[in-house]
Amino acid sequence: MRLTSFTDYGLRVLMRMAADPGRAFTAADLAAEFRISRNHLAKVISALAAAGLLDTRRGGGGGATLARAPEDILLGDVVALLETDQALVECFATNANTCTLTPHCRLKARLAHAEAAFIADLNRSTLADCAYRPESD
Repeated sequence: MRLTSFTDYGLRVLMRMAADPGRAFTAADLAAEFRISRNHLAKVISALAAAGLLDTRRGGGGGATLARAPEDILLGDVVALLETDQALVECFATNANTCTLTPHCRLKARLAHAEAAFIADLNRSTLADCAYRPESD
């Protein structure tokens, strides 16, 4: 399974914040630390906030903070949330399935089971298990 960069960046943001849960992080600070696009990261932070994983505040002293304790955030739930609109294979897409094998495919159920097992295995770990602390901290 390959995760999108959106999910990758979302996990990075959460892992970094888990190491210092009381600190407010700006998209600009995180983008500079990760060496990725600030605009793309801002979209990721917005999605995490909309899902209730982050609290955000604008203005001086603003930024994003974890909305819940790192030990209360399951990794599989985060991946499932951020990959919501990403079908593992075409036949999983609700609006774009043109696969001619669909009516008699014997693979789809196995792939669905594997995807569920992947999320379940990730849910054996919390964000606290993966907190990222840069060497400079």
